[in-house]
Amino acid sequence: MKLDIAFLAKEGEGLTLEFKEKYSSKIAQDICAFANSTGGQILLGISDNGTILGEKLTGAMKAEIFSLGRNCDPPIEVKVEQVEQVVVVSVSAGDEKSHACGGAYYKRFDAVTQKLTRGEVRGLFEKSVAVHFDEKIHPRATIDDLSLDKIRAFIYETGKRYSVTKATLPQLLNSLRLVDRGHLTNACLMMFAKDPGKFMLHCQTHLAAFKGTERVNIYDKKYVRDDLLTQFNEAVAFCEKHLNERAEIRGVNRFDIYEIPMEAIREAIVNAIVHRDYSMGGTNIMVEVHADRVEISNPGGLPAGFSTAMLGKRSFRRNELIADLFHRMDKSERMGSGIERMRRTLKFAGVKLPRFKSDLFFTIIFERPEEYRTVKENLKGSVTTPKLPQKTTPKITDQLIGETAAKLLNLLETDPTLTRSEMALSLRVTLDGVKYHLKNLQKMQLIKRVGGRKQGRWERIK
Repeated sequence: MKLDIAFLAKEGEGLTLEFKEKYSSKIAQDICAFANSTGGQILLGISDNGTILGEKLTGAMKAEIFSLGRNCDPPIEVKVEQVEQVVVVSVSAGDEKSHACGGAYYKRFDAVTQKLTRGEVRGLFEKSVAVHFDEKIHPRATIDDLSLDKIRAFIYETGKRYSVTKATLPQLLNSLRLVDRGHLTNACLMMFAKDPGKFMLHCQTHLAAFKGTERVNIYDKKYVRDDLLTQFNEAVAFCEKHLNERAEIRGVNRFDIYEIPMEAIREAIVNAIVHRDYSMGGTNIMVEVHADRVEISNPGGLPAGFSTAMLGKRSFRRNELIADLFHRMDKSERMGSGIERMRRTLKFAGVKLPRFKSDLFFTIIFERPEEYRTVKENLKGSVTTPKLPQKTTPKITDQLIGETAAKLLNLLETDPTLTRSEMALSLRVTLDGVKYHLKNLQKMQLIKRVGGRKQGRWERIK
C-alpha cells in the first residue's frame, strides 16, 4: 500500500509512528522499541508537530540504517525508502520481541520510546512468545463490518481534523496497525465494529448502583454492549449520575465538584479497559456504586511477580493497541503515570486514596466520604442523592480568568518550557485541570504554543 505522507503527518505520533526532523544514529533505539512492540515506522524529515521539512535518502544513510538493525541482538530487518519528501524506516514486530540495542532494551509506549528497567526486561522475555488478544486477527471480519461514524468519532476525540472515507480507511487502519496480513485485529473490532458483540460477546461493561453496602438491592443497572469508547463514556456518565456533587464559583465560572474527583474515576475506567484480559470469555468490566464506595474491576489480575505495591512505579501493558488508541484520544497519559496521577488527584481533593485488589480480577476501590453516604427514598422506592449547596471560593487574584489560571500564566512566564506534569505538580492540580486551563488561556488568546509537542514552549501574548 502506497504511503500517504500528508495523511500520516496529520495523524501524529503514536505507538506505531515516530517523527524525526532529520536522520541520526539514535533511531537505533526506536528501531529496537518498535521490534519489541507491534512494529512501526520512523519518518525522517517531519517535526514533532507534523510539519513536513523533508529529508533526502542517500546510499550512505541507507547502509548505516541497515547496519543499525543488524547490530541489534537479535538482528532486526528494516525497510528504508524515499517516499515523497521524507525517508521512511519501516520496522516489523520481531518474532522474539526481546531485542537489545547497545546492551539495553527498549519498548514503545504510546508515542514514546522508553528504556526498560531490569524487571520490565524480565517481563519482556516472559511475554516474548505471546501474542496479545488485541493483536490477534479475526478471520471472519471484513472492512464492511466497521462503522465510519465510530471511526470519525475517534478522530474527533484525538483532536485531529482529517476526513476518512471508505477509500482512505485502509490507510488509517494500516497506520494504526489494526490490520495484519489483510485481516482486522480484535482491537480494531472492539473499537470500530458496527456490532462488536457479533465477534466478541464478552466485550461489554456492566454498570450497577446498589442500595446499601452489599450486592443485594440493585436500583439502577445498565449493560453496555458496544465499542470501547462508548463503554468508557457510558461508565463515566453512570458514575456522574450516582455520585453527589456541589457547585463552586471561581471568578465568573461555575464548576461542578464531585464527592470523588471524576478525573480519578475516568482514570480507573480507562485502566480497566486498557488492562482487561479480553481472552477471558464469559467475563466483563464491572462498575459498581455502593452507599460507601465505588468499585471498578476488570478481568485479569496483575501479572506474576507484580504486586499492588509496585503500582505507579512500574508498568505493564496487556493490550498495546488499545492503550495506543486511548492515548491518542487523550484519555490516558504516559506509561505508568495513571495510578500515581489518580493518587495525586484524590490527595489534593482531600479524599482517601484508593485501595487495590488483585486475583482473577483487578479492582480499584474508592471510598465515598462520610458526609455523602446518606441517601433518600422517594415514594416509588428508588434512591436519589441530594445535591449540596453552592460554595463560593475565597477572593481570587484575577477576577477574569480565576486564581489557578492566573498562577499558571505566571508560571509559564517564568519557565515556558514546563511540561504539563511539571505544571500539575507546581500548581497542585490534576493533569486534566492543567489541560483545561491551557485550553481556556489559548481560547482567550493569552498564550500560544510555539514549536512541537516535545521541543516546543508556551509564549504569553501581550
